[in-house]
Amino acid sequence: MLQYKVVELSTVSEETIEEALNHWTLQGWRFETLQFVMRESSRRPTMAFVVFAREES
Repeated sequence: MLQYKVVELSTVSEETIEEALNHWTLQGWRFETLQFVMRESSRRPTMAFVVFAREES
């Protein structure tokens, strides 16, 4: 059975993204996708969602 984990990043930076990727992949999760939340008034993302998956038996 495929299991998913969604991690919300309220502060979006190179460091916070790297930290989430390194933390969860070391625990056996496989990176799936990264989704940014944007505001029309800003060019920088206000949030990000990092999605991981792994096979559970």
